[in-house]
Amino acid sequence: MKNYILLMIMSLVGISYSAVAQFNASAQEVATPELAKQREEQKKVIVVGYLKIKNSLVISDSKKTATSASEFSEAIGKFKLKKLTADEMNAAALARRIIKQMADSIVIAPSIGHQRKPMEGLSLQFWSIIEKVKPENFTLYLNKCPKMAGTWISDDKKIENPYSPKDMLTCGEVIDEK
Repeated sequence: MKNYILLMIMSLVGISYSAVAQFNASAQEVATPELAKQREEQKKVIVVGYLKIKNSLVISDSKKTATSASEFSEAIGKFKLKKLTADEMNAAALARRIIKQMADSIVIAPSIGHQRKPMEGLSLQFWSIIEKVKPENFTLYLNKCPKMAGTWISDDKKIENPYSPKDMLTCGEVIDEK
């Protein structure tokens, strides 16, 4: 009789565990598309944030540049890097920290000229992790102006140089695409 009761208890525990496992699996199936959608939205906010900085520099709007850099810094700081090896995670985390520092330096820069100075480093560091933060179906271009040695990222092949828009707005070429 003891064995029978023990067997019944173990069966009930097994059935309960199986039901919980099935519930968790179906909850994950329901949540996964939503989480993927949220992650894509986060990626879009990050990339659009960078593009707003670049576009604000093109029109030489210091206040808009600072606001855009602040929003970008916040978005990149909140983004969780996933599906990376330990070495990739360390490299990406370091790049993100540098990107955030450069964006923050743009926020506090006293003039548009000072805001342009960290853009080169920010752009190159951002490009180094672009595959991890770029939304699906989003094409980005790495541009370079050989006369100024300025590099920036754009979502369009049209060249609009953020470093010297008055004198060399169209100076540059696409050097990479992702």
